[in-house]
Amino acid sequence: MQYAATAQATDFVAPDTVDAYWRFYQAVTRAQLVAWLPSGRRFLVDVSGPRGDGALLGARAGHTVLRVLDPEDAGLQPPRRQPGLHTLIGDTANLSFLPGGCADAVLAGDRALSIHLAAEDMIAEIARVLRPGGRVLACVDSLVLGMAVLADQHRWPHLADLPNAEVVLIPWPDGTITRCYGTDQLRELFGGAGLTVSWVRPLTVLSQSMVSRVLRQDPAAMPRLVRAELSAHVEEAKTDEAFGVQLVVCAYKGLPAPAGLFPLAANAARGVRARL
Repeated sequence: MQYAATAQATDFVAPDTVDAYWRFYQAVTRAQLVAWLPSGRRFLVDVSGPRGDGALLGARAGHTVLRVLDPEDAGLQPPRRQPGLHTLIGDTANLSFLPGGCADAVLAGDRALSIHLAAEDMIAEIARVLRPGGRVLACVDSLVLGMAVLADQHRWPHLADLPNAEVVLIPWPDGTITRCYGTDQLRELFGGAGLTVSWVRPLTVLSQSMVSRVLRQDPAAMPRLVRAELSAHVEEAKTDEAFGVQLVVCAYKGLPAPAGLFPLAANAARGVRARL
């Protein structure tokens, strides 16, 4: 199911390319998560909502994963049986039912920090449940997407004021609102919760037109495209880019995790073909 932000983003793509790019987008999201997962067997908390595959992928990698779903989203998540995967119905923005410092990692994908407009409260709870050295991976809507939506809605005065706004809230045509971020706003948000941002990068750097053209010519090229996407971010610690409709941010609590706990994407990418 295409949620609001992705559906809006694909409005700027030719109709015959939407399906191909959407499949690529999903494959990249899964591959980036697999590349980011910690080594060994860890306890992960997933507050990404009902549509993401992060909890399932984490459990398949051998971790114990607690997927937290808001009550209104519980019915949107199909039952999935996977050893190590557990589901709890609760407030994803208030994790008071979890003790502090219990999680090795937290997943906040699928725009969780854009959907929850009071993101400061949510990130503070994420920081509280993380162990020292624990990491969080989040995906948010970007200022680039926010500007595109405002322009598409002909909201020129709002568009002119956007660069100076501390908090950017963008209305969708369906009446919902998303919170959009630039790199500086993300660093301020995470830093305010006591987390240090390792990197910020666009979810994808390969263009929609290029991906669609390649997949039209060779539908079996998907694994190669995904590997190319991951290879573009091998030096992830040096990446801090704000282009792209969605941004992925990685941050840690306290001292960085010991070497080997979170492998670099370059190492994990070797298994992308088998996991797609």
